[in-house]
Amino acid sequence: MVFHRMLTVLFFSCLALTIAYLYKQNYPPMSAPIADPGMASRHAIVVGSGLAGLSAASQLISRNIPVRLLERGAKPGGNSIKASSGINGAPTTYQPVAEPLDAFYNDTTRSAGHAMSSFTAQREKLIETLTKNSAAGVEWLVQEKGVDLSRVAQLGGHSYARTHRGAGQAPPGFAIVSALLKQLKESPLFDLRTSCTVTKVLQDGAHVTGVAYAREDGKQEELHGPVIFASGGFGGDAEGLLAKYRPDLAGYPSTNDPRPGTQPLLTAIGAQLIDMDQVQVHPTGFVDPANAATPLKFLGAEVLRGEGGILLLNGKRFVDELDTREKVSNAITTTTPSSESPKQWTVQVVLDEGTYQAAKSHIDFYLFKGLMKKSTIAELGPQALESITQYAKVVAGEATDEFHRTTFANWTLKNPTPESVVYVGVVTPVVHFTMGGVLINVKSEVLGEDEKPIKGLWGAGEVTGGVHGGNRLGGSSLLECVVFGRIAGDQCADYLAGGK
Repeated sequence: MVFHRMLTVLFFSCLALTIAYLYKQNYPPMSAPIADPGMASRHAIVVGSGLAGLSAASQLISRNIPVRLLERGAKPGGNSIKASSGINGAPTTYQPVAEPLDAFYNDTTRSAGHAMSSFTAQREKLIETLTKNSAAGVEWLVQEKGVDLSRVAQLGGHSYARTHRGAGQAPPGFAIVSALLKQLKESPLFDLRTSCTVTKVLQDGAHVTGVAYAREDGKQEELHGPVIFASGGFGGDAEGLLAKYRPDLAGYPSTNDPRPGTQPLLTAIGAQLIDMDQVQVHPTGFVDPANAATPLKFLGAEVLRGEGGILLLNGKRFVDELDTREKVSNAITTTTPSSESPKQWTVQVVLDEGTYQAAKSHIDFYLFKGLMKKSTIAELGPQALESITQYAKVVAGEATDEFHRTTFANWTLKNPTPESVVYVGVVTPVVHFTMGGVLINVKSEVLGEDEKPIKGLWGAGEVTGGVHGGNRLGGSSLLECVVFGRIAGDQCADYLAGGK
């Protein structure tokens, strides 16, 4: 056992060092400048180096448009590089069960909930664009970028398995972002500038003409050209936008690094906001036993529940674990928290051996980080055995689930005993994603208060709003980045080709 643990620690230590080395080698703080100075006046500016920004940049470069990408962080990747569950796509050849063409659209509108009652036509068009382009987005990553997305799981709120990830050790976000960054770095048309914070959007009349930004050394510079904003959400802006629009979430831990939202840069030039009060609280952020009070949490991937895992509160199941994130989180937060600073609950995510094998790369990483542990049912508390025994009967078809869960994926434990091996981690609801942002249309154009496009400006990813409504489905964040990032890139290329 000790020798096995030593090998496990050695393996993940080597894996982490290898990833860090490759990341440093392939993605230095700044790349070389654009090789052809004659093209500099016809370049596009992308703000943000998460998947939305990288997808836009890839599309622009495929159209032979030079790209200058500004990233305020020290390294590229944004939150996308941390994404752990996967990317949605339907219909694809990797799905284990074929689904009706409108199933993904229907799941997304159902998840959006009450938000569909306003801006209904715009939302329907955005959701249609998202879902109808999902299969093409997955194929683009697989065929053109070389990303493995062969594993598919069914996450909460989905009626079919459609969330794709790879079969290897690397999380899907890291695998996707790394592939795009590597390919972009090989192009002389790509210029990445990190530690550069945009401070103003420049205009000439009604047209956006560039941005002003501050370098790490404090020097102010300007870039001129059409602009794609892919700068992320405001989930880490606890004292600013989050406090303004959702003061009730004060004290909640978050999966987002502390940083201000960028939406005010766009409202300063007349961009319209939508759904700013729609903030996703994810039900499973890990409570690290080594630092339980930290407000920054590591996300427990939804795939843990998608592959068959369950949630226990005081030893009892209390919800359909595959309901939407909103409903699962609400089922937790209506109970008394175990801590007020930060505001968190003590919920156990529990997996059996079958679920462990299905999500092995994820769980092994969490075990290595100390966020989960291999345990027995007896160690989970006095009521856990009864709860897990009842769940096993439901999985076996011997009972009906009182919470109406209907899919159990890879749970295989049939006759639980106190000595049965399980894998467990403590989780709590966390601020994870902001559905609100600047309003865009199906061309990714940022809309003004008059709902007309602001010329020379596009948006993609979490900086935008209107796509997800009141709740985002797991796997649709990376998808949104790819779909609307590519659209923004193409539209910006057309804009430049038209002599703008």
